[in-house]
Amino acid sequence: MLYSELVRNLTLKEFKLKYRNSVLGLLWSLLNPLAMMVILTLVFSTLLESGIKNFPLFLLPALFAWRYFSVGTTMSAWAILANSPLVTGIYFPRWLLAFSSNLANLLGSSIELIALFPLLLFLGMNLTYYVLLLPLVLVLEFILIFGISLCLSSLNVYYRDVSQLWEIALQAGFFLCPIIYSISLIPERYVFLYSLNPMIGVIESFRKILYYNSLPALADFAPPLLGGLLLLLIGYLTFHRLEPRFAEEI
Repeated sequence: MLYSELVRNLTLKEFKLKYRNSVLGLLWSLLNPLAMMVILTLVFSTLLESGIKNFPLFLLPALFAWRYFSVGTTMSAWAILANSPLVTGIYFPRWLLAFSSNLANLLGSSIELIALFPLLLFLGMNLTYYVLLLPLVLVLEFILIFGISLCLSSLNVYYRDVSQLWEIALQAGFFLCPIIYSISLIPERYVFLYSLNPMIGVIESFRKILYYNSLPALADFAPPLLGGLLLLLIGYLTFHRLEPRFAEEI
């Protein structure tokens, strides 16, 4: 690949920047979901009595999927602006900046998932051969994240409020996705419409593999794949349209 060395260097730079000047470094990737798990478990298992068996194990796969999504899209929103000297100094396909940011997030999230396995086993997870499908689910989510990242990174160059609006959208999305509750709570007449959200299929795929010890259905994979490809097309068209004036707007 013509720009493979550039992508490699940008990815490593983004990965290192994420943990620069941090005493605990990569440990934060574990402490963050662990702290959320403890808080949400206390609230929903003790105070609100969710009734979900082994709530911590139910919660962690969904938290991981959501963290992978939220961190990836939030990081990449600043991919162009954070690399303004490169954008104004040399020519290269600018979408590589968002791509490298997402690769760095994929690397960090993969390490986080591997490190979470001992905790999942301690919580009672049964290790099955279905875990071999996890890389496929990660790739499906990567496509989804990259499509959104192309939109966010390009729009944020022109309208700096975009990143703030996305933070609000993520807060709403956390409760609109079945992270702290089961999808079975959704009224049957709304399930199809609700499932069109591509993150639903991603979360359910992680949960089926790691909590239910079952094989995700095609209905779980279809929305993330089709939604991801659609968002990738929209992201590409948006980025391609806005890219020519990046250097002027930075």
